[in-house]
Formats: sequence, C-alpha cells, structure tokens
Amino acid sequence: MRPGLRSFCAVILCALTLAAALAPRAAAQTTPGKGLRTLILVRHGVYDETDPRDAEVGKALLPEGREQARLTGTRLAAWPARVDVVHASPLTRARETAEFVAAALPGRSPAPDRDLRECTPPTYREDVMADLEPGEADSCTMQLERTFARYFRPSPVRDSTEVLVCHGNVIRWLVTRALGADPRLWLTMSLTNCSLTVIEVKPNGNYRITAVGDRGHLPVALQTWSMPKPAAADPTQKR
Repeated sequence: MRPGLRSFCAVILCALTLAAALAPRAAAQTTPGKGLRTLILVRHGVYDETDPRDAEVGKALLPEGREQARLTGTRLAAWPARVDVVHASPLTRARETAEFVAAALPGRSPAPDRDLRECTPPTYREDVMADLEPGEADSCTMQLERTFARYFRPSPVRDSTEVLVCHGNVIRWLVTRALGADPRLWLTMSLTNCSLTVIEVKPNGNYRITAVGDRGHLPVALQTWSMPKPAAADPTQKR
C-alpha cells in the first residue's frame, strides 16, 4: 500500500473509532426522562413602582401584593401534587412573593436563580425596542434560553412539580417558546400579578400548556396588572 493511501486510511479509521466512542454519549443525551415535570410559573405580586431604589433592594410588594402572594401560597398548598421546590428571581418583588408562597409549603424555602430576573427580549413593538440599550434584548434572549434549557426538560427520575416565581416578560417569552411560536410575539399576552401559568414537560420532551394567567384564586379586587392608581379626590369633600 502506498504511504499516502496508508495515511488516508489511518485518518478514516481514527474518525470511525471516535464516532463509535461518542455514539453512546449522544444516545444518552437524547434518552427520554422518566417522569413528568410540572412547571408552575408565578408572576410576582403588585409592588411599589415609584421606589427609585435598585430592584434587588427596593420596589417591595405593596399590601395588595402581599395578600396576592399569601393567597397564591394557599392555592399551591392545595395543589394535587406535592411541590418539590420553589425557585425565585432575586428581584425584591419576586423574592418576597416566593417567601409567602414557600411559607405555605412545609419544608420549602425559595432557591434564588438570577436567570429568572426580569428583562426585555426582542419584540415586534418598535416603541419597546427603541427604549432598550444596544445589545440589551439579545442579552435577555441568552438569559431566557438558559432558563428554558434548565427547566423545560423531562424530570430525570420521577414526576416532579416546581414553582418558578418570576416576571411577566419572562413567563410570556417561555410560553411562546414552549408553543414553538415566534418568541417575539410575547407581548401579545398579558398576565395579572400572582397569576399561575402551568406547563408540563412530558417524559418524551413534548410540552403541554394547561393554564396561562390563571387568577381564579384571587378576588376581583386583587386582580391587578400593575401598581393601583391613587383614588381620585372626591370633589364633594372639603379640603
């Protein structure tokens, strides 16, 4: 055999050997999970939007927001399946909401996850995009893709139920992603404070959305989208 042909055959043999070695590893990565993963995405309670402090320090829940969070905890305490873990954005409004929720679940405490913090991903709304810093929307997409990769996969051992206390933008983007829709359509949805969005990840990796923005546990007076406006002054009352 000529030297050149011998070298070529050696390269091919090496490539085939490497492919054979990697094949079991690749198969293991695509092996279906063993259980159903139920993700309960909770938007935070209504908070003080006028607070000028950083969102990880200030902008705490208003009294209405604390009551929303308490009622959400009561709802989740009665969930048909046991909640295994509560994850939370580090922003004050989400962190406090998660504390109320976890207080209703014996033995649970919020586990912080910075990738759950609020951000603004790309959208078709030009007015929204115009307010963002260069690269801000792309950075948000990277953050949310990490979140999706971490949570939106089958449960590896058994059925599990996880609560993610986060933000409206985050939840809406994740819903579009699970639907296989254009993620830039996330602004076509709106979620009330402390509403529940429930997405199941089946053992084969498929998704099933069973609720979006469920607010049935909140009385009408506590179904808010943002900070309540101050009550208008009564013109019949003297100052």
